[in-house]
Amino acid sequence: MSVKIILLVEDNPDDVELTLRALKKNNIANEVVVAHDGEEALAYLTATGRYEGHTLTGTSLPQLVLLDLKLPKLGGLEVLRAMRADPRTQLLPVVVLTSSSEEPDIIASYDLGANSYIRKPVDFNQFMEAVRELGLYWLVLNQVPPANH
Repeated sequence: MSVKIILLVEDNPDDVELTLRALKKNNIANEVVVAHDGEEALAYLTATGRYEGHTLTGTSLPQLVLLDLKLPKLGGLEVLRAMRADPRTQLLPVVVLTSSSEEPDIIASYDLGANSYIRKPVDFNQFMEAVRELGLYWLVLNQVPPANH
């Protein structure tokens, strides 16, 4: 069985490092592809731009997308809107992982089809626990639709 990919869409290098460290410490060995802005995330998901020639199949699509909202070039909500409009990515599990606890961001995320909304804890130990639970649920317990739905 191939390793399932996590697409981490995050522009803050400290948050990228923190998330990667938390995944590793929680023994989540999935391959992590990091997109540093919304345009790069969509390029990966649609095999365009620098990812042109990257074949999108059920095994190369991420099993989980961790999506920040405040991104350069193209915001997280626009990424989510584009994902849900594309038949290849409309069913991918998307967890909004952001520092925003603003009600309009939460509502918009769910309106656009987010599967979950998690506010990043400031405390490292709380963040570690959040990533552990996130990994357990989304990568082990959750059943994704078949690739050839």
